[in-house]
Amino acid sequence: MTFSIVARCSRTGMFGVAVSSSSPAVAARCAYAQANVGAVASQNVTDPTLGTRALDLMARGASATEAVSILKRTGAYMEFRQLLAVDGAGISAIHSGPKALGIWAEARAENVACGGNLLANSGVPQAMVDAFLASEGHLGDRIIATMRAALKAGGEAGPVRSAGMKLVREVAWPVADLRCDWTEDCPIEELGKLWDIYKPQLDAYVTRAINPSDAPSYGVPGDE
Repeated sequence: MTFSIVARCSRTGMFGVAVSSSSPAVAARCAYAQANVGAVASQNVTDPTLGTRALDLMARGASATEAVSILKRTGAYMEFRQLLAVDGAGISAIHSGPKALGIWAEARAENVACGGNLLANSGVPQAMVDAFLASEGHLGDRIIATMRAALKAGGEAGPVRSAGMKLVREVAWPVADLRCDWTEDCPIEELGKLWDIYKPQLDAYVTRAINPSDAPSYGVPGDE
C-alpha cells in the first residue's frame, strides 16, 4: 500500500523522507528523520517503533546497514516489515520481509533508498532511484520529482490517497514537515503544491526560531 524514498543531499547534508499510500495520513506512521543522523521509512503492516529505533542506533554510531541488520534480528514480526535507511555517510540499506504485501520491491544507491509494497509493478523503486540520481537542486525538489517518477512508473496497484515529506538539517526539528493526509485527487501533486509554497519560506522559519531579531518580516496584516 506504500512507496517511499529516504535520501541524503551530499552537498548540504540535509536528509529527507517521503512516502505515499492508499491509506490515510501515511507520513504520520512511516516517515522519520534526524539532522546529522539519517532518514528512515518504516512501512508495510507498519511498526512505527522501527523508525525511532533505527535513528537511535545511527545516532549511537551504527551505519544504516548495521542499524537495519540489528532491527532485522531483533524487531517483532520482521517478515511483514519494510525498513529503509540512509545515514550521514550516504550509506543506504533496506529490509523487505518475505510477507510484505502484494508486489514488493526495493532499490538503492549511494545517498538514496526506495521501496514499496502492493506496487503496480516491481520496477517502481528502481525508477525512483534513477529519477533521484538524475535530479539536481534542493533535496525537497529532488524528492518531489522522485515521487512523481514513482507514479509515472506505475506507483501503487490502486490509487494513492495520502503523502508526506519530511526534511531535516542542522537544527533539532524538521525544517519541513508537509503532509496531505487524504485526498480524492493526487496527494503527491498536492504535496508538490505545498512544497512550492513552503520552500521560499523555509530558511526564514529557521531564522525566526534561532534569532527572531534577524528574521524577515512575517508578511501578515499588521506586521511592521
